[in-house]
Amino acid sequence: MTEPTTFTIRPIESRDDAAVAAIIHSVMPEFGADGPGFAIHDSEVSAMSSAYARPRCAYFVVEVDGAVCGGAGIAPLQDGDASTCELRKMYFLPALRGRGAGRALIARCMDVAVTHGFSHCYLETLTGMDAAQALYRANGFERIDRALGATGHRGCNRFYLRAL
Repeated sequence: MTEPTTFTIRPIESRDDAAVAAIIHSVMPEFGADGPGFAIHDSEVSAMSSAYARPRCAYFVVEVDGAVCGGAGIAPLQDGDASTCELRKMYFLPALRGRGAGRALIARCMDVAVTHGFSHCYLETLTGMDAAQALYRANGFERIDRALGATGHRGCNRFYLRAL
């Protein structure tokens, strides 16, 4: 049995940019998501704090003992309905997985999404990220048949939507 992990969720700061980029660059290849059409190549990865400082956006990091071990955020769905946000860049280092941080981070992101006036939240993932998909379903996301908006993530093949 794994020991409980005490973690803190807080808004991203510029000092977190390198750590978040390193997490994304470490986790995505683990699931074969390092080629074209995946979020690892998004320009925002190197400067997440400024990318999520825009209106109706938020990004949070998860800290354990002062070290950033994961994160996730919301932003309006690009070329989507104005009432739909996207849950974006949700990645955790292996040591943090399965310890409740995902559930807590989704709750924080959904609370902020409601505050920003969104009525739905969309996300994209891919085959093989089974634990992540189970987490999404357990938190109210329902699988849909097609992509929404224009995220540019043509490598993703699983799509979810949640009413807020």
